[in-house]
Amino acid sequence: MTHLWRAAVLGSVAWVSVGCNSSTPEPVAMEIPSAKLRLTIVRMATDPFLSRHVLTLKVQGEGRCESSTELFPNTGHVSRRNIFLASKGMIYVVGQFDARIINPVDCQTTLSEFQHLDRDVVFIGSFDEDKAHRWAYYSAAQRPELPFEKR
Repeated sequence: MTHLWRAAVLGSVAWVSVGCNSSTPEPVAMEIPSAKLRLTIVRMATDPFLSRHVLTLKVQGEGRCESSTELFPNTGHVSRRNIFLASKGMIYVVGQFDARIINPVDCQTTLSEFQHLDRDVVFIGSFDEDKAHRWAYYSAAQRPELPFEKR
């Protein structure tokens, strides 16, 4: 009887842990050849059960050009970041609550208000969750730009 109870308890623990978020960093990268940049957004869970994540944007360019910045955190299914090519070669990383402008010359990233972003941009792709809630990158060829949900 003790062995059955132990097996039942261990089985429950395994079942619960499958539904938990891991605090292991999830890096996903993409390349922008025209800007000679590599963007990586690292997502890391902050809650074992809810969709809560910190997001770090890492930018790498030619030579020693690199930077890292914290993005607005995912506070509940709002991780997606759309990537755009703007005028003068600038790169936009736009989330539901924040927008960043990357200068490919020095890899510097600055926070911007939405109303200051150019409207004439080219959608490159999105960092987002897949159907299994894994962190992924989708190019514009794989998936069109998705609107942000109003919450």
